[in-house]
Amino acid sequence: MTRAHETVLSFTYPTERRARVVADALGPEVGEIDDARSGATVDREGDAVRVRVFADDLVALRAGVNSWSRLVAVAERVGAGRD
Repeated sequence: MTRAHETVLSFTYPTERRARVVADALGPEVGEIDDARSGATVDREGDAVRVRVFADDLVALRAGVNSWSRLVAVAERVGAGRD
């Protein structure tokens, strides 16, 4: 779906394994926290995780960025125990 606004959050980790753990933790959230005005995708390439947030308006984009930033922070903390 094409939305008016989009941003990409990119997170690089010391190892590919760590990036995989974070991306795997985020995966189940894709589609679950979307709403009528915004959505997101998550992908991993090597040691980098990218979250693409898209929205109809800037307020929804900001809310999506805030939500996904918090989810990444939680995934990083949980994933730290798996290193």
